[in-house]
Amino acid sequence: MNSSFEPVRRRVACALLFLAALAPSLSAAPPPGGVPGMPRGQKHESRHEIEQLEEAWRNAMLKSDAAALDALLAEDYMAITPSGTLQSKEEALASLRSGGMHLNSVTLSDRKMRFYGTTALVTSKAEVSGTTTGRDISGAFRYTHVYARNKQGAWKIVSFEANRIREPGEKK
Repeated sequence: MNSSFEPVRRRVACALLFLAALAPSLSAAPPPGGVPGMPRGQKHESRHEIEQLEEAWRNAMLKSDAAALDALLAEDYMAITPSGTLQSKEEALASLRSGGMHLNSVTLSDRKMRFYGTTALVTSKAEVSGTTTGRDISGAFRYTHVYARNKQGAWKIVSFEANRIREPGEKK
């Protein structure tokens, strides 16, 4: 064999190896606007389901309906409250039952939803009027709900975090 073709053969071999390594990720890429592992129709259905669950959560909080909230939360639910404390499912339900938190109104807006297989991430803005342990908590908040589909196929809230939106110069 002619040794002048050796560098060309090496480059071709490297290019083929590169393409072979890249091929599985190219074929696994979702269609435009799609979600890996979730057909477009199922994504639409899941989005609708979670929108309904978000409204059920809002109503449960407004009505202090611990039974409705219990049905929405996963057993291993964990929250980070606006004050930075961790709150388990049992603690969240106990706070709602005791009247420790009372919401007069919750107006949701700017909802964004993303899906990652059997997990959904929801972020929203909430204008809240209410109290917790007698202290006014009215104001604007951003919150995140993380939903996971359980073995029975139901979406459950597994995590919640809320942060107050502060105006520039506003004291904490």
